[in-house]
Amino acid sequence: MSILKEFREFAIKGNFVDLAVGVIIGAASGKVVNALVEKVIMPPIGLATGKVNFNELRITLQPAQVGPDGKELVKEVAVNYGAALQSLFELLVVASVVVVIVRLYNRFRTSAPPPAPSAQETLLAEIRDLLAAQRGAESKE
Repeated sequence: MSILKEFREFAIKGNFVDLAVGVIIGAASGKVVNALVEKVIMPPIGLATGKVNFNELRITLQPAQVGPDGKELVKEVAVNYGAALQSLFELLVVASVVVVIVRLYNRFRTSAPPPAPSAQETLLAEIRDLLAAQRGAESKE
């Protein structure tokens, strides 16, 4: 089977459209989550931790060296662990939103009723009930 034919089958099944919609929604929600974390969640956390701006937290391994003319000769080498903390908070927000959405989906999902018994199963149930009724009548005699 050619690659083009496989791709066409994949796209026709709807998987391609579902994937594209998921990527677009994910990109848009990423911006919302980023703004929510940076503008709503992190300021109170920074205030509670002594007015710390998490994006500025870093460990400087080598400070920048500036020449007499004010130009930077050697760039600063630093471990920006504050950005990692910020990303961790974003991950926690995204994970909690996904958990809430999945729980709501599972709660409101309509479960399909069980399928009706086949003719063979119905006949066997009738035979079972008749035998049970016969045994009940025999035990009373």
